[in-house]
Amino acid sequence: MNLVVLEEGDFVGTSGRVEVQGRRYRHLTEIHRVEVGAELRVGVLNGRLGRGRVTALHPDSAELMVELTDSPPPALPVTLVLALPRPPVLRRVLITAASMGVKEIFLIGAKAVEKSYWQSHALHAEAIHEQLLLGLEQGMDTRLPRVRTQPRFRHFLEAQLSGIRGDAPVYIAHPDPIVNLPEGSTESAVLVIGPEAGWTDDEMDRWDALGAERLSLGGRPLRVEAAVPALLSRML
Repeated sequence: MNLVVLEEGDFVGTSGRVEVQGRRYRHLTEIHRVEVGAELRVGVLNGRLGRGRVTALHPDSAELMVELTDSPPPALPVTLVLALPRPPVLRRVLITAASMGVKEIFLIGAKAVEKSYWQSHALHAEAIHEQLLLGLEQGMDTRLPRVRTQPRFRHFLEAQLSGIRGDAPVYIAHPDPIVNLPEGSTESAVLVIGPEAGWTDDEMDRWDALGAERLSLGGRPLRVEAAVPALLSRML
C-alpha cells in the first residue's frame, strides 16, 4: 500500500481527523507496522492527496490527522477495451489498469469468452470497486476508473464504439506487426485486447472495417495480464 485511500465516511468532524478500519487498518499495523507519530501518504477518493500523521492506534482502528495539498496524477489518455477474461485474470488486470492511470475500461463479449464469466462474482460492483482501490493504492492515485460491461460484441461495435472513440485511433492487439504503438503520446486512444484464445476471423474483419489498427508486441503470445501492462507502459 503506497497510498492510504480515504473515503468521506472516514472523516470525523471537519478538523482533518480520520479513522481507518478494516483492511487498511490491518495493512498499516500488520504489514507496515506503523506506530503513533508515523507519517503516511494519503488521498481522498476522487479528491486531493497529502500527508497523514498517525495520532492514535486502537485494537481495530487507527486515527490520523491529514492535510490534503496535492492534485492526483494525470490520467492515462487511453480507453481500455477488454474481451472479458477469466475472473482471476480480471481481478489482476483491474488492479494493473487502475495503478497505471487508466480511467475508462470496457469489458465486452467475444466468441471465445465463456458465458459463465458474465455470472462471476468478480463482476459484482463491490468486487470491481475493491480491485480498483487496490490499484489506486499501488499507483498513488485517487481518481476511480469507470468500468462498463457489454456482453454483446456486435452491439458494442455498432452502438457504443463510435461514441467512445470520437476522433481517437483504435489499436487492437494482434500477432500481425502492422503498426507500432505510439510511446508517451498525450493524444487519446482506444486500446483493445482480445481473449487469450483470440478473435475469430469474423470479429477481426469487423474491427478492420471500423479502422482499427493492428499492433503487436512480437511473436510470443502473451497472457492478458501480461499484455495489458506491456501495452499500457508504451503509452505512459
